[in-house]
Amino acid sequence: MINHLSSYFSAEKQESVIFMAVGLLAIGISIWLWMNGHRLKSMAYPLVAIALMQMVVGGSVYLRTDTQLSTLSVQLKANPAALKAEETTRMQTVMKNFSIYKAVEMVLLIVGVGMIAFLQRQDMAAGIGVGLVLQAAFTLTLDIFAEARGADYLSAIGSIPT
Repeated sequence: MINHLSSYFSAEKQESVIFMAVGLLAIGISIWLWMNGHRLKSMAYPLVAIALMQMVVGGSVYLRTDTQLSTLSVQLKANPAALKAEETTRMQTVMKNFSIYKAVEMVLLIVGVGMIAFLQRQDMAAGIGVGLVLQAAFTLTLDIFAEARGADYLSAIGSIPT
């Protein structure tokens, strides 16, 4: 189980770095769009809004992961039954939240595609649509991978003998 624990939290930490890096990249692109007066500079609105969320979430996951892994590793040795009960409850909540995140991301993706398809002649709407598509597709992709990791980890937790 210790391998599942280490693997899961290592991947979470790696993904958090990706979230933060993409957030910084999105902000950089947004600054460039505005400074150059690009016709789709309005894509900066969703790029920056979602980038700020990515950076906060990525940063908080990154900063808490080592402590969380250390605490759970000690608990696994000292009281595996308690770890199993607590982590099962926590991960069930995490897994339920993925359904919400994915639904929101899919709605943003659909709205973005709709804005591009139906309002492409309006620079502001098209730009916002492009920004939504880029950020929603990226975030949805990472959340799909995170959800699969979470399901594997939850399964491993369930196999802890008590």
